[in-house]
Amino acid sequence: MIPVCEPVIGEEEIANVNECLRTGWISSSGRFIDEFEESWAKACGAKYGIAVANGSVALDVAIQALGIGSGDEVIMPTFTIVSCATAIIRAGAIPVLVDSEPRTWGMDVSQIEEKITSRTRAIMVVHIYGHPADMDPVRALAKRYNLKIIEDAAEVHGAEYLSSRGTAAEEWRRCGQLGDVATFSFYANKLVTTGEGGMLVTSDKKIADRARSIKNLCFSPGRRFLHEEMGYNFRLTNIQAAIGVAQVRRLDEVVRRKRQIAHAYTALLADIEQLELPVEEAWAKSVYWVYGLVLRESVSFDAAHLAGLLKDEGIETRPFFLGMHRQPAFLKLGLFAGEEAEFPVADRIAERGLYLPTGISITDEQIATVARAVERSVRGA
Repeated sequence: MIPVCEPVIGEEEIANVNECLRTGWISSSGRFIDEFEESWAKACGAKYGIAVANGSVALDVAIQALGIGSGDEVIMPTFTIVSCATAIIRAGAIPVLVDSEPRTWGMDVSQIEEKITSRTRAIMVVHIYGHPADMDPVRALAKRYNLKIIEDAAEVHGAEYLSSRGTAAEEWRRCGQLGDVATFSFYANKLVTTGEGGMLVTSDKKIADRARSIKNLCFSPGRRFLHEEMGYNFRLTNIQAAIGVAQVRRLDEVVRRKRQIAHAYTALLADIEQLELPVEEAWAKSVYWVYGLVLRESVSFDAAHLAGLLKDEGIETRPFFLGMHRQPAFLKLGLFAGEEAEFPVADRIAERGLYLPTGISITDEQIATVARAVERSVRGA
C-alpha cells in the first residue's frame, strides 16, 4: 500500500529524545520546550510561541485568550476540520459559516462582510490544504469592524502570502503572522510533526500571556495552587518538543520537497479533463500539505468510489472535509438549520474531492504509479 503520508524522523530527533530520556526531562518542562516555541515563532514571523498538546486545543486556547464567550459570533468557513467549530461552541459562542472559493477550495472571503452582525467578535480564517487564504480583504474587514482574526494555519507550515499587493508596502509574509493569533497542528501528517502537538503564535504579549496561563491550569503567578479562573492542562511534553526542534530546522527542505511532489503530480495529471487539480494563485506560495483533486461532473461516480478503485490498486487516499453544516452533531444542537443550500461549493468538493499520497518520503516512481492508477480509473468514466 502506498500510504497517504509517513512521518520522516531523522537522527537529530532521535538524539534529542534520547537526551530527554537520559536527563529525566520528559514532561512539560525542559530546554526543548523553550527552543521549540522560540524557533517556531521565529519561523512564522511572530514574537511569541505557546506550545500545546495538539492543534485542536490550540483553537480552544485562542478563542478563550481573545475573550470570546457566550453569545458572541465567530465567522468561519464551513469546509474545514470539525475542531474549528467545536472550539467556538465550547466557548459558548456561535459559529457563522461561509462557503468555499471554487478555485482554491479555501474560505470565500468575499462572503464574510454580509455575515457580520453586532455580535460578531472574530473571523476564523482556515488556510486549506497548504494554500493561503486571501488575507488582505479579511484584515481590512477586521480593522473596519473592530474584529479579531484567528488564523488556523495547521495546514500551511511555511506557506507565504503576498500582502499589500500593488503598493510600495508589498511583501511576502509567512502564514501565522497575518492575524491576531494563529494556531498550528504538529500531527504526524504535517510538514513539521511532533506526533501530536500544537502551538499558538502571536505578536501580542497580552494574548501570549493569557494563552500561556490558560493552557497551564491558570496557576496564579504568586501562588501556584491558587486559581482565580479555570484553565486546562493542554501542555506539550519536552519529548515532543525535542522532536519539533529538529523538525523546524528542516522546514525549508520539506517545503521544497512538498512543492516538487505537487508539481510532479500536476505534470502527470494535467491532461486528464475529468479532474480539477490544485491551483496556486499569484499571491500565494502553497506548501501543498496534501495534493487534492476534484472529479468533474462528467465523471459518473463520486470520490468515495474513486477511493475504492485506488485502494484496490494499493493506494491509500483520504476524503475531503465534510462541511460543518452537514455534521449531525451540530444539527442536533439546532445549528445551521435551513442553511444546507447555502454552501454549494463546499458540498460539491466534499462529495467529489479526495487527496492522494503526498508524504515527503514518497518516491517519484510511486507518484507515477498513483497518477497512472488515477488516470485508469477516471478515463472514460
